[in-house]
Amino acid sequence: MTYKMQSKLLILILFCMTSISIKAQTSKTKKMTVEQQNVLNTIQRMTKAFENKDIDKVISCYESNSVVVFEPELPVSNTNTLREMFTGMSQVNPVFTYSGHEVFIAGDIATHIAPWEMTAKTQDGTQIKQSGLSIAVLRKQKSGEWLLVIDNPHGQFLMKK
Repeated sequence: MTYKMQSKLLILILFCMTSISIKAQTSKTKKMTVEQQNVLNTIQRMTKAFENKDIDKVISCYESNSVVVFEPELPVSNTNTLREMFTGMSQVNPVFTYSGHEVFIAGDIATHIAPWEMTAKTQDGTQIKQSGLSIAVLRKQKSGEWLLVIDNPHGQFLMKK
């Protein structure tokens, strides 16, 4: 195959790939599609429920067999354990801020990527500040609702030495 043919084939492949139903990323400066906003709404609903200590609402944002990485390299997938972990963590009154959101959608699967900061206070008044890179995978349900399947707020973990 000649170089020109290879180049044309590559361009054709790239064109076909971009024509598939993959939604583009969203940065701070671009508007989200309706579906991207629906994904983000799930993230925001879960975050607000967590800040409000509404653990039932937090759990309702996850599929039944979802995985949450509360600590790097320690995924949790049992709903009762997730409930206990969220309940315990909510006792420090966490407040989250995000510095941006990227949402990618391919069919019924989406990723949400966002840098975050959290401030909290223990019962004895000790200030807690943490930050990280949230990487979440969501699946669109038959009802049209997006639910979290994998939630890793420590996506930056492998970047640290």
